[in-house]
Parts: sequence; structure tokens; C-alpha cells
Amino acid sequence: MHTGFKIPESVLVVIHTPALEVLLIKRADAPDFWQSVTGSKDHPGEDFRETAVREVFEETGIHCASDTALATGLQDWQLENVYEIYPGWRHRYAPEVVRNTEHLFGLRVPVGTPVVLNPREHTDFRWLPWREAAEACYSPSNAEACLMLPRMTEAGLMA
Repeated sequence: MHTGFKIPESVLVVIHTPALEVLLIKRADAPDFWQSVTGSKDHPGEDFRETAVREVFEETGIHCASDTALATGLQDWQLENVYEIYPGWRHRYAPEVVRNTEHLFGLRVPVGTPVVLNPREHTDFRWLPWREAAEACYSPSNAEACLMLPRMTEAGLMA
């Protein structure tokens, strides 16, 4: 049964080059809100990896499904953040929902990977070194994910 409300389970995908330059996209509905790819599950049974693949494609035009060359670049960091949903966006969720669980992924892409934004969702993009990307992120959990990028790479999770 579809209620019309967003599911409070989402993904955050830090898209980056081998040199740890991070792709940030600017939200269309919030001025100066730069972020990585994010998005909620479409249905409760949707796997987080499926959500990540779908959201990356919807928001950037980058294909990273299992049958693509970038599939091995998508790595589940096996980490989750639970945070309070911004009051201005709670109307998108069922009335009793105030917290969201965000599952983290990294996606390594070659330098020069084309980005095609969905103009209803995002108006601009930029590639920044990971520390600068962290400083530019509106969301604290997104900034923290950018700062974790070198450790995730060194840990072999992004091999």
C-alpha cells in the first residue's frame, strides 16, 4: 500500500574520483544547499544498493548498476546515520515520523565522468577536493561522510 509519504530510510552516495575529488550538487528547492546524492527508498522492500543505483542515475545521469562498468566502484560503507528530519521537510513524511536512517555508500568514478542533472532536483554541480567538499556541504552527516572518504579508501573498502 502506497501512502504518498516518503519512507524514512535513505541513502547518501559520495561520488568521487580516484584523487578524492567529490561531486556536489546544488538543490533546486534550497538556495546554497550543496550535497552528495541522496534519496529515499521507493518502497520498504527496496534494497539500499538498489536505492543508491537509482538515485545516482536519477540525480546525475551516472549509471552504476550491476551490469555497468562503474558497478565495482559502488561500495557499501556499512554505516548508517540516524538524524532528525529538518522541520521544513517533515510534511513529506507520515505525521509521526521525525527521524530518518541514512545508509552510506561511496562511488568511485573516472575523472571527466559526465554529469547530467535532473533540473527539477538540482541546478548546478561542482567537483571539489574532499576537505573543501566537506566544508561546502549543508548537511552535517554529508560533511562527515566526505571527511571519512580517505579512511574508507585506505581501509580497502573502495578497492
